[in-house]
Amino acid sequence: MTEQEQPGAIMQREVNEQPEALARLLDSELKNIHDVADKIKARNPRFVMLNARGTSDHAAQYFKYLVEITMGIPVGLSSPSVFTAYDVTPKYDDVVWVSVSQSGGSPDLVEATEKARSAGALTIAVTNATDSPLANASELNIDVVAGPEKAVAATKSFTNQLLALYLLGDAWNGGDGSAAQAVPGFAQQVVDAKDATAVAGRYRFAEKMITTGRGYAYPIAREGALKLMETTYLAAQPFSSADLMHGPMAMVDPGHPVVAVVPEGIGGEAIQPVLDRLKENNADVLVVGDQARAGDAAAFIPLPQGMPEEISPIIQIIPLQQLAHDIAVQRGNNPDAPRGLRKVTETR
Repeated sequence: MTEQEQPGAIMQREVNEQPEALARLLDSELKNIHDVADKIKARNPRFVMLNARGTSDHAAQYFKYLVEITMGIPVGLSSPSVFTAYDVTPKYDDVVWVSVSQSGGSPDLVEATEKARSAGALTIAVTNATDSPLANASELNIDVVAGPEKAVAATKSFTNQLLALYLLGDAWNGGDGSAAQAVPGFAQQVVDAKDATAVAGRYRFAEKMITTGRGYAYPIAREGALKLMETTYLAAQPFSSADLMHGPMAMVDPGHPVVAVVPEGIGGEAIQPVLDRLKENNADVLVVGDQARAGDAAAFIPLPQGMPEEISPIIQIIPLQQLAHDIAVQRGNNPDAPRGLRKVTETR
């Protein structure tokens, strides 16, 4: 049986390619990222706007946390329909506009970027396609150099987006990217461990699932839910751990598993009361991350210890990708080609 005939073989290969893709980004794009950061610093922006959809929106949201936490600059998520449907262009003087997209082909992202640039924004495209319409519409470009990605579910392009955005924020803040040099090694540890495979069978027959995280981990909880939805077809709902403590906690029971992304550091401390509450509700909790906070969770996937919290999202998503892949295959789905989906989604 060929790779194309084996359901999930392409996605699995691309998950396994992530350490190499991350190392390639560090080797080939660091100088350009520093050049882009220098141009941002020269503009001394008062605000950052992010322009993205789907998986890339989760990478953009990570950048929002990074910039606001490490630099204190406010960051917002754009609404492309303001430009495309309502034909309104806000004033963007002293604004940095960062578009994040794997393909760079969605018409609404391109049009919004063109209008933001004409309105005075410094526009930057972070893509896996430097010859794309979005890259051409932007003043500056960062290539995430993930390489060709054939599976519909994005994996290596997402982790490379996260790393590129980390490096951009770090360079903007005066860093040299040295903390990121350990990322490919961390990724290789997780890929080789395959810890998600050991717990996938527990959730093979789940019909619904919650994912949750706090701070830097929240965008990863959102991306994990998306991976589960698009490959396994189960209803996966992502919540900030703070939001989960409100109304959504009422639907948590032993038949509604919760995947909690729990980093070392402040984010892990912030999610601890939620873990305690889930235990009170007898929830089936899968903890991904910090073993010290796993307690007596129903299942646990460890991550390498000692990662800075702002870097850990690049690694946190890998076991969630593996989990989605393995559950999908066990359910008889083909995660390489989910029903009703295309690799490039064009919205207007």
